[in-house]
Amino acid sequence: MSLHRLASITLGVPDVAAAGAYYEEFGLAKERDGWFSTADGGRQLRLVRSPARRLVGLSIGTDTLDDLYAIVSRLTRLGIDARADGHRLVAIEPVTGVEVEVAVMPRAVVAAVPATLFNGPARDDRGAARAPGVVREGPVRPRKLGHVVIGSIDQEASQRFFTDGIGLKVSDEIAGVAAFMRCSTDHHNVLVQGAPVNFVHHTSWEVDDVDEVGRGAMRMLEGAPERHVWGLGRHTVGSNFFWYLRDPAGNFSEYYSDLDCIVDDALWKPSVWDGGDAKSFQTWGPPMPPSFIEPEDLAALMIGAHGSP
Repeated sequence: MSLHRLASITLGVPDVAAAGAYYEEFGLAKERDGWFSTADGGRQLRLVRSPARRLVGLSIGTDTLDDLYAIVSRLTRLGIDARADGHRLVAIEPVTGVEVEVAVMPRAVVAAVPATLFNGPARDDRGAARAPGVVREGPVRPRKLGHVVIGSIDQEASQRFFTDGIGLKVSDEIAGVAAFMRCSTDHHNVLVQGAPVNFVHHTSWEVDDVDEVGRGAMRMLEGAPERHVWGLGRHTVGSNFFWYLRDPAGNFSEYYSDLDCIVDDALWKPSVWDGGDAKSFQTWGPPMPPSFIEPEDLAALMIGAHGSP
């Protein structure tokens, strides 16, 4: 795949300062010009002011200029205006209005994390040492932006833009609900789900392991239990550990680890999961709250959408 990463996203929020403070506490490093960076991915989150929370834009990395011209050609066949300008192109996803950039950029260099040593029945892999997860004291810092989830009033059209136009590949689907799409070896980088209004559902940030998922979430909840959304648990589709929190604008942000990797497309078989079966969403963990599918501000977002010109 010539596409190789979800490089960055731009979120529109009503209160940039409040959201910025949240994401600093979440573990992102604040840059001088309004960007926030991860340990391995660099500048991956930009916050801008918007009357209502929304995904303003996202950027995807690709290898060569030839890749850009091929994308322009595919988008043109879909009736979508796109032009390559230098080493980048920009196109508007016609349903949600999200500005999608594809740019020629180097592949990310990710620092390898040593495998966590787990003891088990008749195993003492860790030797004469405490488990690493119980002696960590430093703040949790996400390694990279993993994926973004978008609600679309026309899920099929939005999915077609990303697959037939941009070139993402479908890893799995939940029937009638969502498509998990990738622009890297990660199981998914962009997920589009059907919704009564266009909105951003959540962003997801990779940490080293399940201990960092738990440590990060617990620190975020100290003195602010209202931030909790759902977790700790393990997803079925994608296989990752997860814990979801809520930022001041109402966007969900996820700590995750141990996501499926698709390093050989020929060996991966996409599946269609039953959207009515809870096991399609998680293998264990607390029950999924209704507010995860229908966020508490969904009605307000719908009213705002209908009231806009």
